[in-house]
Amino acid sequence: MSFLRTALNNTLIIHPPGFYIIGFETFPYISIYFVFLTFVYVVTVLFNSLVIYVIAFNHCLHTPKFLAVVNLAVIDIILNTCTIPSMIKVFLFKDNFVPFNLCLVQMFIYYCFASLESYALAILAYDRLIAICFPLRQNSINTLRSMSCIVGLTWSFSLGVTTFTTSLMTRLSFCKSVRVFSYFCDYAPVFRLACNDYTLQWSAASFLSVLLLVSPFTFILLSYVSILVTVFRMKSLDSRMKALATCVEHLILVAVFYIPLLTIFIIGFYLGVIDPDQRVLSLSLASCLPPCINPIVYSLKTKEIKISAVALVRKTGAQRTCQQKRVNKTQK
Repeated sequence: MSFLRTALNNTLIIHPPGFYIIGFETFPYISIYFVFLTFVYVVTVLFNSLVIYVIAFNHCLHTPKFLAVVNLAVIDIILNTCTIPSMIKVFLFKDNFVPFNLCLVQMFIYYCFASLESYALAILAYDRLIAICFPLRQNSINTLRSMSCIVGLTWSFSLGVTTFTTSLMTRLSFCKSVRVFSYFCDYAPVFRLACNDYTLQWSAASFLSVLLLVSPFTFILLSYVSILVTVFRMKSLDSRMKALATCVEHLILVAVFYIPLLTIFIIGFYLGVIDPDQRVLSLSLASCLPPCINPIVYSLKTKEIKISAVALVRKTGAQRTCQQKRVNKTQK
């Protein structure tokens, strides 16, 4: 195997042609898991695309709240598209080789959009915070312009931070193993293959996990503390129940996304006590399931989107019926 050699600060840096993804080689009944992942990916693309279509073509839904919902749907599609097709390719075609540059691209996209998913959930928490704690000032505080700025800032920040951390991988030299024990070109399993010092990359991974996971999660917790304080100050029990009911779906999304990831990172990355096979399986599930669950649990259960989606389905059905009648008349 030939290696690409470059000089960096008078040090020879060796980059391999690529890496071999070997995360699922030891799993029994892996074919069943990949059938499940195919189903997850189809549901992710279909339902999130439906959410985007319904909001984009319904001007009544062009509000700050639904801008945040569209933001989450776009991120969900890209996040699962980054990993699931490549995992299925490894299984179907037994092609587990990923070129070095493509590996860095996949690493960048995954961590960028995983962090954007984290911030998207924080943005939805911000929307609930303003709606419940400042109902009279909601329209002046949470405007379409301010929400666009918040979404734009999270994208710019995530792109910048992930670009920096991914570029650090080019400073590593890989002169030994090129077998990555994960389900994609994962940051930590790749830098641990380096034969030179990867302290900087380990620090960057730690910083990234705190900045892009712990910080938004902390903001969400503080938001719900404020929401609970406001709710329990309400005199009417009915008002309390209505306010809390609007938060249930979002809390489910937060639990589904953060609890598995934080558990895996704390136990696996820092403590190192989790079995490698279990880590790969758990992390793949924790990464792939939230984008599939989000539109079902949250977006499509929203009253406005549900009404618009039903109207769209009925309209499409009526159009097909009319077309069929025209075809039948023409044949006669």
